Amino acid sequence: MLFFTLLLEVIWILAAEGGQHWTYEVQLSLPSTMYLEGLPRKYVAAQLHLHWGKTGSLGGSEHQINSEATAAELHIVHYDSDSYDSLSEAAPKPQGLAVLGILIEVGETKNPVYEHILSHLHEIRHKDQKTLVPPFNVGELLPPRRDQFFRYNGSLTTPPCYQSVLWTVFNQRAQISVEQLKELQETLFSTEEEPSKLLVQNYRAPQPLNQRTVSASFIQVQSSYTTGEMLSLGVGILVGCLCLLLAVYFIARKIRKKRLGNGKSVVFTSAPATEA
Repeated sequence: MLFFTLLLEVIWILAAEGGQHWTYEVQLSLPSTMYLEGLPRKYVAAQLHLHWGKTGSLGGSEHQINSEATAAELHIVHYDSDSYDSLSEAAPKPQGLAVLGILIEVGETKNPVYEHILSHLHEIRHKDQKTLVPPFNVGELLPPRRDQFFRYNGSLTTPPCYQSVLWTVFNQRAQISVEQLKELQETLFSTEEEPSKLLVQNYRAPQPLNQRTVSASFIQVQSSYTTGEMLSLGVGILVGCLCLLLAVYFIARKIRKKRLGNGKSVVFTSAPATEA
């Protein structure tokens, strides 16, 4: 893995519909010496960016697995350098882009790699502000288990939403702390006038598949339960087992006492010896 000094900035994106509607995106520029392997063409890195929900929300991802969203999502954008000279040239072309999607959930501890980005957000709170991020291992932003992923042909999730992206969405999630999520949700502004309005909910809701095929690199175990439902079910089973063990214990204890109470006592007495 190589390490780079990276440029972090906030940019405006013009929506394709609705005229003068703008949205913010925080973007980290990546060097073209980074590229993806294992695809039909060479896709070199261009930038990465984040999507998240409103303040305090645990739903802000653009992809969902089994209809379950996560707190945020990271996209690492690459373009086909074998066919095109730049990201802007490749963006409208079929499979001109390849994007890695990493779902981000809340964990118990601070993620030191994501902190390389989040700790600099206060330096770019408004439009067109830029800052330099010290070198770090960009690959560590990905989840540890990288052989399990979903892949499909889709679109950009920001205007003009070109149908040009070869998506790879990892099954395993990255984790950041509650404090890091709060930093992401409460640092950047989407307006320049006072009072400033926080940049939140900069994600696109999941869209219909429209006959697209989504392939998986692994065998996915189907479940009709969400993670929360599975956790509740597990706790319920555990409590039920404990109650059953207690019931068996008290029944066995009662039976034992009953048996002891019904037992006959044997009394030994001595009698005087009789003379012959």
